[in-house]
Amino acid sequence: MTAIRHRRPMFAALALAASLALAGCLHEDSKAEIVKKAEQATTKAELRAALGEPKTLNKVGPLEEWVYEASDGVVRFPILGDRVGPVVTGEKTKN
Repeated sequence: MTAIRHRRPMFAALALAASLALAGCLHEDSKAEIVKKAEQATTKAELRAALGEPKTLNKVGPLEEWVYEASDGVVRFPILGDRVGPVVTGEKTKN
């Protein structure tokens, strides 16, 4: 019975840690926050370092579009070769 009592605080701590980790995963940055994080990115490597992998990657020939979802829409980065073009923000598409 003593062993069970000692496990309760550890279980509570693990449950709290799991809840906090899950809450962090559910947060999406706003369009403005995403744009600010990536404002110095001029190459694909810099953009990836600033924002991680895009939610969607569209590619036609040498042109790519990296799309990141935001809490209030989407942020699109056109890329030609390795160079990041001007950012475009928009609304989320309705399914």
